[in-house]
Amino acid sequence: MGQLVTIDANPAGNFTAPPVNHYQAYRPKPFTRAERETTTLLFGGLTWKHERMMQGALHNLKYKAEPLPNIARDDLDAGKELIDVGACCPTIFTTGSLVNFLKKEVALHGKEQTSKNYVYLTAGACGPCRFGQYHESYAMALDGLGLKDFRLFLLAQDELDQGESGGGGLDINMPLSLGLIWSILCGDVITDLEYATRPYEVNPGQTDAVLKECIEYMYKVFHDRPEQGGKLSTLTFHLASGYFTKALKEVRKKWDAIEVDRTRVKARVKITGEFWLQTHEGDGNYNIKKWLEQEDSEVVPPPVAVWLHYLMHPVIRKLEHRHSTSKHPKRDDLVLKGLERLYVGTYNRFRKALANIPNELPDQMELKNLAEPFYHFELRGGEGHMLIGKALYAYHHKKAHMICELSPYSCMPNTMSIGSMANVIGKYPDLLYAPIEVKGDAEVHALSRCQMILTEAKKRSQSEFEEVLKKTGLTIEAIHEYEKHHPELRRATYKIPHKGYSGTSANYVLHLAQDRGLARA
Repeated sequence: MGQLVTIDANPAGNFTAPPVNHYQAYRPKPFTRAERETTTLLFGGLTWKHERMMQGALHNLKYKAEPLPNIARDDLDAGKELIDVGACCPTIFTTGSLVNFLKKEVALHGKEQTSKNYVYLTAGACGPCRFGQYHESYAMALDGLGLKDFRLFLLAQDELDQGESGGGGLDINMPLSLGLIWSILCGDVITDLEYATRPYEVNPGQTDAVLKECIEYMYKVFHDRPEQGGKLSTLTFHLASGYFTKALKEVRKKWDAIEVDRTRVKARVKITGEFWLQTHEGDGNYNIKKWLEQEDSEVVPPPVAVWLHYLMHPVIRKLEHRHSTSKHPKRDDLVLKGLERLYVGTYNRFRKALANIPNELPDQMELKNLAEPFYHFELRGGEGHMLIGKALYAYHHKKAHMICELSPYSCMPNTMSIGSMANVIGKYPDLLYAPIEVKGDAEVHALSRCQMILTEAKKRSQSEFEEVLKKTGLTIEAIHEYEKHHPELRRATYKIPHKGYSGTSANYVLHLAQDRGLARA
């Protein structure tokens, strides 16, 4: 049934249609240079470790900056109240987190002062998924709170130097971008070290205590980062100087104090999935990493660095296929591939500073080739083909006993990935794969689903450990006796080489037999 439209007549007898109010996208008011000293940049979306170092990088550039509180269950309720009910779980949680923070500030200082005191800074999202429109959800929520004047700015993920933005208060330049990226890389390698240590710690809580001390130390490292001046000198400093590797070696020294027992058998679980859910540590994904550790597992966390590496490759492929508008595609291709080698090399330098315990970055071309029979690499929604590629990479290289993929409820890219994984499992039926759909309020169902696959992963980890003990003729008692005379083996920073098994304990025993000469009694 059509809508009745009223048409008014003017005094001359001419009829005029009512004015049409077209939709206008959210446009923040300017954030000026003069406001920088009194306005706080809010940000979030990663782990507290990454965010603390990012805060140091922002403070280094004289910005006031504060990460939002870690996601809590109440944020889901706040998000559902103010945005589209069809939004995905990460969008609802992140919007709710911002909403709850602003509500508290409004209660203390009022709407006008809150809009003046804070600016929210976030990255532009990843293409054709609902999370790609999450800034619209923020705008809807701000409207619902009566905070239309609150300022929200998006950063492009693939541009290091975007110049002044939104009035000059925010200058997206090389020192800012490289400071944030390097804090992410350092956050990644320290997080890898953390998850490789905590399941085996002899003194419960020691890893978390040392971790907190190390992150505060790294905050100061980023806060005191020397100013370099121009773009080239800034880039050279971050790529070539030993400033950050020296700092990470100090982290390694602090980590030396942690005693571990690697004869404890743990199922190794690789986390994949939608970017926010796989990175998050908290209520947003049912605290699944913590839960897995409580269930006698060693979690292999996903580095944010893999995503940043992935972003380089669509540009490289455009240049290779001559689909780029560049006037010098061959030159640009060589430059970009050179930057890629420098990027991976930098990550490896950071790994080396931490005794090479953090996992290496997977080769992007290998991920593409592994996934290609099942998922086309040009389907760039969410994590794209990487969800397939990372599962097969972990399987073929024996990096984990099982894959746990975290997907937002009804997420289009992840639904495609899970569908493709059905084909993968058909070809590799012994690949243990647990797709977990996260709604935010169905924890028991999600964890019980993961528990079913985890039970088999635990059996495999125990079986391979017993196989290695039998093969080498060693016993746990003999290993512990040997460790008394070689205390370095009990340090968390002692590197266990990969010997062809998925589990840390199995590789450890084989290393003692083959490389350290420990023989049966």
